[in-house]
Amino acid sequence: MTRILLLSDTHSYWDDRYAKYAAECDEIWHVGDIGTPEVTDKLAALKPLRAVYGNIDGADLRRQFPEVLRFRCEDAEVVMKHIGGYPGKYDRSIAAELFRNPPHLFISGHSHILKVMRDATLGLLHINPGAAGCHGWQRVRTLIRFTIDGSDFRDLEVIELGNGVKG
Repeated sequence: MTRILLLSDTHSYWDDRYAKYAAECDEIWHVGDIGTPEVTDKLAALKPLRAVYGNIDGADLRRQFPEVLRFRCEDAEVVMKHIGGYPGKYDRSIAAELFRNPPHLFISGHSHILKVMRDATLGLLHINPGAAGCHGWQRVRTLIRFTIDGSDFRDLEVIELGNGVKG
């Protein structure tokens, strides 16, 4: 079993509660719009980190992280891409790959809208963890924790961090 802390769209913002929620996890996954390398440096100091860059990320983060990350965790094939859409409306930059070789889990960010959806057509689970940072229009900042057990996903919990707009 592998316990994951999933976040996106930090936009250079650090919240000490990221460390609190990562404490009982095995890995941290960040699905783009990181903002500054300091955010991923702090996350990587807590737990092993997997990340992709997002559309606001500069050359420093684009050199460090890929645009698309495909990997295996336990027995589950995972694909992460910042701008990816969701079932029924996948972004054209990733749709062909998803249809050609569907993973078990597709993770995207960008919209700042938390979504967890099954794609019955492709037989995959889609997760967008919403936005963990303060930049954007979201009213509540969110993270997701979940467990991968073989190829099963379970114990998914949405963590609300409070107001999403920095006043």
